[in-house]
Formats: sequence, C-alpha cells, structure tokens
Amino acid sequence: MSTYVYGITRRSHPGPTTELVGVGEPPLPVRTVTEGELLAIVSDAPENLRPKRRDLLAHQRVLSEASVTGAVLPMRFGGVSPDDDAVKAVLAERADHFQERLTALDGKVEYNVKATHNEEAVLHQVLADNPGLRAMSEANQRAGGGTHEQKLQLGERIVAAVQQREQIDAGQVHQELERTAEAISRGPDSTGWLVSVSCLVARDDEQAFLSVVDTLQKGNPQLKLQVSGPLPPYSFVG
Repeated sequence: MSTYVYGITRRSHPGPTTELVGVGEPPLPVRTVTEGELLAIVSDAPENLRPKRRDLLAHQRVLSEASVTGAVLPMRFGGVSPDDDAVKAVLAERADHFQERLTALDGKVEYNVKATHNEEAVLHQVLADNPGLRAMSEANQRAGGGTHEQKLQLGERIVAAVQQREQIDAGQVHQELERTAEAISRGPDSTGWLVSVSCLVARDDEQAFLSVVDTLQKGNPQLKLQVSGPLPPYSFVG
C-alpha cells in the first residue's frame, strides 16, 4: 500500500500519540518510518485521495499536534510515496538538507498575511494627499461631471495616483513585517492582493508580530489586512 507523508522530524522526536489518526474515511492511524537520524510521520494512503475539507483539516491537525513536541518539516497535502521503503530512501538521500531545515525552523511558526485596499478609503486618501487632483475633481463636480475628456483625464490621474499609493503601502507592509519576522516568502504575483506573504516567526515573537500587524491596520484605514496562523512553516521547508 502507498504511504502518505505528513512531515519529517528528528528520530529523537517522540512521534504521534498512538490514538492520532489522519486522512481517509475512516481516518487511518498515524505511524512513523525511521531512517538514520530522521523520522517521517506517515499513515497508509487512502485510495482516490482528494483535497476534501475533512482530509485537509486532518493533515493540518497531525502536523499541529506533532509540532508541539519538536520541530517538524511539514509536507503539503497530498504527499504520497509508493511505500515505506521509498520514504526511507528519500530520508537517506536528503538527510543533510532535512537536518539543516529542522535546525533552521526549530521553535518557529508561519503566519500568512494578505493586504488589499479599501477602495473608498484609498480614493479619499489620494484626493486628500493631492491638492491638484482634488481641485480637478471638485471642478468636474461643479460642471455637472465635466466633459468626456475631463472625466477621462481625471480617471487616468486617479488610477496613476492609486497605483503609486499601492506601491507605497505594499512597501510599508513589507518593511513593518520584516521587523519581527525571521524570514518572508512572497506569494505569486497577480493574485489580486496588494501584499501576499508568508512570514516565519519565532514562537517567542508571536505577540510582537501580531502587534505590528495590529498597528499597521489601525494606522492605515485604507488597508484591509487578513492574517492566518500560527501554521506549520510550509513555505520555508525548501
């Protein structure tokens, strides 16, 4: 039977409790596979595994419980090997890399931070910060909206000002998050978010990190911030 892999840790890790179960219906018992100084947290792989909410939550629950008692390199959902021997082969082949990552990620968690603009608030800010643009907008309003050319010119200038504001705000968010994050991994471009980053945060610095996010939100009403975490450090396994 194929082997489903949740994460990799040191052999000295106590491993999952005997009653811990993972993916599958019914949920399959979690066990371990060891090779050298490394240990993989696994279960049998169910047939026709799909990213259903139940199994996604089970995957995360196994990693969360295992992380309480030691550093674990989390695998993303759906990691299936042909069998236990294949898992052992990977542990042996990449032992140095896994050991280095376990040391680097020990005592750390991941927070995902996404930011976008509140359109009404950023438009108000752009007009407030740009007297010339505000005067043009007010002149158009007095003229019943202005001519087609005036409307077009105003729209183009507003778009340019908003894009400039996006760059400024994105830079500020990154700068502030880097103050307390050990590392930052940026998400893919063109996601629809002004900022989409994963932050590696030491457990001892979690409150300081969340305080920075809270201060950013309170001081920037034009921003809408969304924070997820703490999570296993998926984005920093390498």
